[in-house]
Formats: sequence, structure tokens, C-alpha cells
Amino acid sequence: MAAEMAAGMAAAPRRCRGRCRCCWRRWRRRLRGRRWALAAGLLGAAAALALYSALPELARADGETVTVLLWWEPFGRPRRLPDCRRRYNISGCRLSADRSQFGEAQAVLFHHRDLARHGAEGLPRGSPPRPPRQRWVWMNFESPSHSPGLRGLGGLFNWTMSYRRDSDVFVPYGYLYVPPAPRPFVLPRKTRLVAWVISNWNEEHARVRYYRQLKEHLPIDVYGARGMALAEGGLVETVSAYKFYLAFENSQHTDYITEKLWRNAFSASAVPVVLGPRRANYERFIPPDSFIHVDDFPSPRLLATYLKFLDKNKPNYRRYFAWRKKYEVHVTSFWDEHFCKVCEAVRAAGNQIKTVRNLASWFES
Repeated sequence: MAAEMAAGMAAAPRRCRGRCRCCWRRWRRRLRGRRWALAAGLLGAAAALALYSALPELARADGETVTVLLWWEPFGRPRRLPDCRRRYNISGCRLSADRSQFGEAQAVLFHHRDLARHGAEGLPRGSPPRPPRQRWVWMNFESPSHSPGLRGLGGLFNWTMSYRRDSDVFVPYGYLYVPPAPRPFVLPRKTRLVAWVISNWNEEHARVRYYRQLKEHLPIDVYGARGMALAEGGLVETVSAYKFYLAFENSQHTDYITEKLWRNAFSASAVPVVLGPRRANYERFIPPDSFIHVDDFPSPRLLATYLKFLDKNKPNYRRYFAWRKKYEVHVTSFWDEHFCKVCEAVRAAGNQIKTVRNLASWFES
């Protein structure tokens, strides 16, 4: 879309150069039919978009109690384990971090970052032996670029649990769902233009390189590692005053769409400007006109021009919130939701068993 828009700008009369309202309007009309034809096809396929059509409670019928053992609590931080029935309406689920429960657990969760720290020698071995129907679940929510030690894990695990849609237990960082009764959406008052919150600043990352080019053409307020401190109300309250948020991922991989989109942008009612996987990958999960992709524009300068145009044209800006009439945003709760999801998956799977033969090649693909 942006490339065609840029071409139209180049073809505009010299006195205009595509900056007047009529040029922007003409190009949006030309592309809108094409874009929304795609949107209609995608939104009609709920599975492809991975939009949830019910409330986020993960209801399950009563049945045999499922015991899920956490071999390591994520990042070595003990926490109070959730009541899955109370939190997510999942009955018959018992979570434990007590390794003496190993012999009776139907599933054992292994968090990859802790596995990489302890090594394979930290896995269960010896007595008691691994029960024959017990599922070992590899759990990871970092990207392949930040997941050391993937080699040599083939044949150890039965299931994968990650943000990838083709995981055995798929738990995205967030999702859209259709509430039983739509609530009116009220856009917060916007007084600022572009915000970016970043904690891991690395000059080698594509997001930092892109930011440095973009800031030459429009002001960007940076919070975190190299910027201002967040206001006392927190991230969402701070970002809600901005029209746009830079939802830039630390690396670019299939389905790696994190809280930077779901919480930082969507929950704050800011239009996300995304840098991550390709546009088509985002469109599996969210409507095409709910975000702006950096790949839509041939250069950061043209992206900046478009953001300035939207800043001055309220009806065009508000189109990025049209999806709010139907959908609401769910931000996944770490780690409670993940643990309870495994109970749900174990019961749904019955006696089906499999082995993940080549974990590294799948996750890095």
C-alpha cells in the first residue's frame, strides 16, 4: 500500500507532491477496495486470524484431575500457583512445583531459559522412572534469536508450548475476541504523537537502526533504557496520550508478536507501528487496518510523512479503530494462563502421544 502511495506522490504535480488531502484521499480510495477485500476474506476465516469468538475463559468439563508439574519455575522465581477453576473456569487441574509429584504428574513443564541455564543434566533421570504416558512439555516464549541451547533437545519432549500458532499448546501474547455484548469504545484524548518504550537497547537490532532513521523526520518520545522514566500511572496510562506506538520487536520471527502490540499499543488505544514478522503474519491475528507496518513504506521518511498526515486528518486516523466495534483485546497473563492451558490440553488430547524429533529445526523455521 505505502509503495503505491509513494508512487502516487511522486506522480503528483510539483506544487503538490502528494501532500494535499485530495492525493491522499485518491490513493486511499484506490487501495481501500483491495485492502478490505483481503480483510473480508481473512476475517471470515476465524482460524486463520486466530481471533477468539468467545470470552477468554477457558472452560472445560469436569473430569479426572490433571496434575501438571513445573520442573523449574520460570526464571527461577517462585510464585503462587493459580487456581485454574477460579481464574479460567478449568476444573480438575492441579499445579505443583513439588518434584516429589513427578511420578503422578500427567504433564511436566520445562521452561527453556531455565533448561539452557541448568543443562540436560538438570532434567529428571534415574528413580522414579518417567511414567510411560507422561507428557514432557517444552515451554518457551522468547524468539529463536534469544533462545540459546536449542541443539541436542530432539526426542526429549512430547509437546511444545509457545507463541507459535503451530505449537502443540498455542498461547499467544494476546488475542482479539468477540464479547457477548459489545461495549462502546471511547478513544482517549490524544495530546502527543509517537511513543516508544524500550528496555533492551542494542545498536545491532533492526528496531534501533530503524528508530534512528525515523527520528530524523518526526519527534519520538522514548521511555525506558535510553529515555524518560514512565509516569507513575504506568506504561498503558502513559502511552494512551499518544496517537502512535512503535511496537518494534527485538527480533523478527514467525508469529513473534509480543506484548508490545497487545498491551503497549492496543490496551493503550494507540495505533501500533510494527516492526516484526511480515504484514501477512500479523494479519493472521489482527485486522489489516488495525496497524501500520514499516514494510508498507519504502523508507522511514515516507512513513513519517504518512504519520504526520494522519495526525492532521482525524477521520483517516480514526479508521484504525474501526475494528473496536466488534472485537476486544485480551492480554495473556504470564504465567498463570500458560500453566492452566496445559491442563486443558492434556484433557483434550486423551491418550494421544507424540515425540518432538527436531525441536531446533522447527522452532528456528
